[in-house]
Amino acid sequence: MIPEPVFSPQTHDWKTVLSESFRSTQDLLKYCELDGNRPESGSEAGFPVRVTKYYASLIEKGNPQDPLLLQVIPDQREHQRIEGYSLDAVGDLKAMPVPGLIHKYHNRVLLTLTAACPIHCRYCFRRHFPYSEAKLDISPQSPVINYLTEHTEVKEVILSGGDPLMLSDQKIADLIIQLNKIPNIDYLRFHTRLLSVLPERITESFIRVLEQFNGKIVFITHINHPNEITLYNQTAFNLLSQYGFQLLNQSVLLKGVNNNAATLVDLSYKLFDNNIIPYYLHSLDKVHGAANFDLTVDQQCKVYAELRNSLPGYLVPKLVNEFSGQMSKTQVQCS
Repeated sequence: MIPEPVFSPQTHDWKTVLSESFRSTQDLLKYCELDGNRPESGSEAGFPVRVTKYYASLIEKGNPQDPLLLQVIPDQREHQRIEGYSLDAVGDLKAMPVPGLIHKYHNRVLLTLTAACPIHCRYCFRRHFPYSEAKLDISPQSPVINYLTEHTEVKEVILSGGDPLMLSDQKIADLIIQLNKIPNIDYLRFHTRLLSVLPERITESFIRVLEQFNGKIVFITHINHPNEITLYNQTAFNLLSQYGFQLLNQSVLLKGVNNNAATLVDLSYKLFDNNIIPYYLHSLDKVHGAANFDLTVDQQCKVYAELRNSLPGYLVPKLVNEFSGQMSKTQVQCS
């Protein structure tokens, strides 16, 4: 059963709701009734706290180990520099032929539309990304548009960031106008956390913008825990599904958050109940500052074996890694 919503905003204007987000560790801890009761909390390690009030409302008060809290609260271990972890964990910078465009895979490219995000997840693999060096220009004849026009093998454009839905409807509409002029672009994919942290962003006016795209649109939601799915954000899921947009989910396997089969089984069923297909269960990208979330391959495989034994095949996400220089995701090899 999806829990009843506990969040009642004064307004449903997404920009206003976003402006009321928590932006300090102490304010967030005080709201969660943990002020002074979480000694392991650390400074922000150059990655500021940002948490929407809706997401914070889902955190269990007084519980320092709440799985939603652990995803967003700074930890003193973030300052450790550990061998095998890097600033560019998946090789984005090596695969950027023009600023803001990443071309790792043969027939699809990724655009880093913005550095902005509604929530700063402490495990974020782009927490050190140099956005100032990757400013995106999508005007006619810009390097990005010229690249997409010249590389006719590219069929899909993936919108990322930050979070692409932090852009205004008008900016997304401007991008769609440019992409519609390129005949080889058939698919547009949004990777977003907003549906689970700022569902007010999904509006009828946004839907009308999406409907202007000539091809097919896919949304990859980033939901890691079943407690992130409520009746409140169910409205956003339903609106996208109602208009025929495909929804898939990509979770990150995180120590202390969702590294047990029961949690992931519950998540798969809740996703499916909301017309979202479990797509990837992603190993942690080895970025500096996130090692405290990591699991060994054996630990991952143990959880995954239990998950496969507990779900029908169509609800089992693929357990994958992403490695710098690889031409696709790599499935984790479990014996």
